[in-house]
Amino acid sequence: MRVLYCHKLKEAKQRDCVAFVDFELNDHIRLYALRLVRQPDGSFYLYAPQAGTRRTATFSPSLAGRLTELAVAAYEAANDR
Repeated sequence: MRVLYCHKLKEAKQRDCVAFVDFELNDHIRLYALRLVRQPDGSFYLYAPQAGTRRTATFSPSLAGRLTELAVAAYEAANDR
């Protein structure tokens, strides 16, 4: 599992999307444009893209936690550039 790309967005208000992140889960599955959202308390959540009003994917708590860790690391690395 790895981050393919992290597109950092301009900072805005609290609880805004701060980046879009693309992942390669394995040799067979890639996920694009997951939204990394900063919460008012400073924590981050990662959301799958939506088709209309429905999310296109959901994740187990353990996978969601790992994806979020990877996304935050990629976001912080993008801030260092």
